[in-house]
Amino acid sequence: MAPQSISQGPVAVIDIGSNSVRLVAYDLHSRAPTTMFNEKSLCGLGRDIAITGMLPPDGLEQAREALKRYRVLCNLMRVERIYVLATAAARRAANGPDFIAEVEDILGEPVSVLAGEEEARLAALGVIAGNFRPNGLAGDLGGGSLELVEVRDGWIGEGVSLELGGLTLRDASGKNLKKAARLVRQAFDGVSFLDREPGRDIFAIGGTWRAIARLFMARNNYPLNVLHGFSAPAGEIARFCDELQKVDIAALPAIGEIARERRPLLPYGALVLAELIERTAPARFLISTSGVREGVLYSQLPPAIREQDPLLVACRALNDIHARGAGHADELVDWCDGFARSAFPDETAAQRRIRHAACLLSEMAWRANPDYRAEEAARMAAYAAIPAITHHERAFLASVQHARYEGLTENFTPPLRGLLTPQEIDAARALGCLIRVAYNISAGQPGVLPATPIRIENGTLVQFLPSAFADLSNERLIGRLKQTARMLAVDYRIAIAGQPAI
Repeated sequence: MAPQSISQGPVAVIDIGSNSVRLVAYDLHSRAPTTMFNEKSLCGLGRDIAITGMLPPDGLEQAREALKRYRVLCNLMRVERIYVLATAAARRAANGPDFIAEVEDILGEPVSVLAGEEEARLAALGVIAGNFRPNGLAGDLGGGSLELVEVRDGWIGEGVSLELGGLTLRDASGKNLKKAARLVRQAFDGVSFLDREPGRDIFAIGGTWRAIARLFMARNNYPLNVLHGFSAPAGEIARFCDELQKVDIAALPAIGEIARERRPLLPYGALVLAELIERTAPARFLISTSGVREGVLYSQLPPAIREQDPLLVACRALNDIHARGAGHADELVDWCDGFARSAFPDETAAQRRIRHAACLLSEMAWRANPDYRAEEAARMAAYAAIPAITHHERAFLASVQHARYEGLTENFTPPLRGLLTPQEIDAARALGCLIRVAYNISAGQPGVLPATPIRIENGTLVQFLPSAFADLSNERLIGRLKQTARMLAVDYRIAIAGQPAI
């Protein structure tokens, strides 16, 4: 098995962008690093560069203060390695090199000033790192530039960096949206691959596009307030972007969640996004909070770790924290695999992947108050900081975990159930009930499930028990088998070695 991490402790990325200077610290340098600290300072380093050619003095001072603070924070967190990046503002400004020298003195670390093409490549790697086999166009809108690059599974295609960041576009257009629209159209005219594959997805990165998605979710009363993995039909997003260029931004629902410094850039970000959707004719717009920073970490991983599924890596890390018995989760995965082969021979790889995730998450709530375990398990599955998962899949996992603790009672409706069809809800509840059987006979301890397989045989759910575990059979086990069989629309029985079936 490949190692899970190339670090023993936290690593960090400091990203000096055109609008913000940000520190993100991660628990490990792994295939699914978890953010343990995230802070930004909206310094506006790219403000007025299109006019003056210089980084602004007040932005520089604010950036210096932020970077000094970040140095102390990294020391406190015992960060093993700091990656420092600088993007459009620093590479374009005449005083950029002097500022970079200051940064290196403050942090004691070298700074990578990314060329536009390298920034686009890292953004694409970030999309690959944080999403499951993404296919489409990665777009990273910063304050200074827009990076566009094709992605397909682990492959990166053509890419380009355009001076269409929110700050750059606002300054270059003299705050005139009509002129800004002309600049966007002219820039896109020079990109040959935009209309190459209509119907592919757009993976949107960057604070301004995240803010647009947040406002869209609020206006539509979307049930999950998680940005990563959010998707919507591209046409709906384009129409919303058109609205953002005409309405009073301050009156929008949830505008209070958007930083004041970012609000003036929303119409420019909306303008770019609407034109991009018009040019590329995508099926869906998706938010990826995994971008350049995560791309940097992913780029340093050896191939064996890159090939790991980040969702399952993250779920396994949660299991390691919560599990009562080491090794039980792997046995549960195998136990459910055996059942699935007998019951669902046509199960897809995508379905198997989510089923494995459900098994790894099944121990998260055993320490909760018994009256609220089902609710807690469902909420943790819905809102966990796990990558490479859609909102639809989160909803499925929430319903699985609710049934794992509560069975088929209707005392509580799992969160996000409205994102599923009735058939998907039934499938989630069936899996939850099956996992509930596993814990009834194993108590969350290893060594039991390999000896107690469960199968569908001739239209009957059969729980096999060896004679050594015969006393595990009682009314409680029968009740859980009955619920599982009900969801599967089959009969049930217990087969004890050497005894008549019951």
